[in-house]
Amino acid sequence: MALKLKFIKVKDKLLCLKVTIHLFALFPLITLYINAFNDQLGADPVEAVIHFTGIGAFNLLLITLMVTPIAKRFKLGYLQKTRRLIGLYAFLYGLFHLFNFLAFEVQFDFNLFFSEIFERPYITVGLAAMLLLVLLALTSISRIKRKMGNNWQKLHNFNYLIVLLVAIHFYWSVKSDVTEPVIYWLITLLLLRLRISKLKSWFS
Repeated sequence: MALKLKFIKVKDKLLCLKVTIHLFALFPLITLYINAFNDQLGADPVEAVIHFTGIGAFNLLLITLMVTPIAKRFKLGYLQKTRRLIGLYAFLYGLFHLFNFLAFEVQFDFNLFFSEIFERPYITVGLAAMLLLVLLALTSISRIKRKMGNNWQKLHNFNYLIVLLVAIHFYWSVKSDVTEPVIYWLITLLLLRLRISKLKSWFS
């Protein structure tokens, strides 16, 4: 009976946590586009939209790296079940980031887009990260995950590479003050340092 009550409490906590994640991920995105349509994003709304969705994707990717250390440190195993949801929202923000670039910067001129990929390394790196995110999002479907077996975890270890690529993309995309990208680099390296044993086993 006590075990059953404990399970129910954990299930309730997980449900509340997932609802909170949905709210914190969707509300800023919806607010962003409402403000954009109402011309309330300042002098350069295109830059504001592209930056917000890009940095949102980066933040969510970093949070996915925080989940396991926090779960282990405070013995909150149910937190692990939120990683997929947070990762999918990172993908969603990344998708909007790419769409915004296509719509507002190159206006769906794909010849220009592909030339930009070859001429601007930060776009090349960002696109590589996005393609890997697409792959992880597609394989997050439970049915595909079961079919992949042990290969699923090997594939999803590319999350570490994605975070590094995004950090490089962010740093190279900034033209003047690099303070913010440097701070994000330090956070990225710290979080990867916490996973050093897993990284060693991945590369061995």
